[in-house]
Amino acid sequence: MIAALALSRAGFKVTLAGPDVSVGDGRTTALMNPALAMLDHLGVLEKVKPQAAPLKVMRIVDATRRLVRSPTVTFRASEIGEERFGLNMPNAVLNKVLGEAVAAEPGIEWRRSLVAEWNLGGERAAATLADGSEVCAALAVAADGRLSPARRAAGIDVSSHAYPQAALVLNFSHRSEHGFVSTEFHTETGPCTQVPLPGNRSSLVWVVRPETAAELAALDDATLSLRIEERMQSMLGRVSVDSGRQIYPLSTSTPRRFAARRVALVGEAAHVFPPIGAQGLNLGIRDVSDLAAIAGLHREDPGTPAALAAYDARRRPDILARTNAVNLLNRSLLSDILPAQMARSTGLALLRSFGPLRALFMREGLHPGSGFSALAGTLDHDAEKREAAFGRHHGLSN
Repeated sequence: MIAALALSRAGFKVTLAGPDVSVGDGRTTALMNPALAMLDHLGVLEKVKPQAAPLKVMRIVDATRRLVRSPTVTFRASEIGEERFGLNMPNAVLNKVLGEAVAAEPGIEWRRSLVAEWNLGGERAAATLADGSEVCAALAVAADGRLSPARRAAGIDVSSHAYPQAALVLNFSHRSEHGFVSTEFHTETGPCTQVPLPGNRSSLVWVVRPETAAELAALDDATLSLRIEERMQSMLGRVSVDSGRQIYPLSTSTPRRFAARRVALVGEAAHVFPPIGAQGLNLGIRDVSDLAAIAGLHREDPGTPAALAAYDARRRPDILARTNAVNLLNRSLLSDILPAQMARSTGLALLRSFGPLRALFMREGLHPGSGFSALAGTLDHDAEKREAAFGRHHGLSN
């Protein structure tokens, strides 16, 4: 829906193939400031903000029992001049608002049916929908998930790996205020991440072994609430879980290419990795932003090999960097090898003790390249100050 809106606003006639979005998704999504800017550009941000909570502080806590443990690291948006890193919002709210925006967009024809068959190549991409109708376009945007039939039809190979992990996802209320702080507890089975919601409520993504996730989901509300409170070290006081629990097996998946045969991959069709550091949908929105920009530069035919090659080249560094970083951190949590534990501990210790490095990490987490740009600007400013001080000391003037 975000891709359809973005391309329509860029002046393209868009056909969206897919059924009405279910509002039964109990998950939440933490969108960082650049992604929020895209929602604002699409005119939907103000409608989701009342039911979203700002993320002002993000914290990593080592909750393992291993020999080498990492120090707690706290990232504050105020350190880099931001009021917040982003907003955490219910998926059901975001989906509803986006669906209303798509339905009201004159440049979008919404065919509420899935694609049954693809016919790709040549001068057009063609799709036969499940309702028997057909759609042709110069460019097909594959926003059809991690198993992506469009990606398969385009002949794009994928490198995939399943982890011995599953994420238990739920929402809960708590006695103490969260103070708009999100805490990611690192455990031997993966992260357990609490993210603020409005009021004394939060969402939880608890990564454990698949059999443990099933056991936790089968517990009664009171017992599960107590287990979550213990896992979170009673940080938010007494916990009470909401109804509705979802389990998602974890895996990683990276296509060999991000575009081919008039198909451009976005979202989980282009990248799948564990839920660490709120990267998934934020990365997908950057896919959309770059695709809309490149399509605008190839307006006569946005599905040409040149346009698709430009999109692949633009997205490859960002996607591979994020995927590799998240997978490396996840594997370091699962590893019992001492050097891996020491490397993770050393890296987090550096982030905790060295402010400029922490600022670089935070800016890069929000928007690729912004951290290095800010660092270069700081170095230039410091050099100018030193030159000015040298000039004053030696009585020099222009």
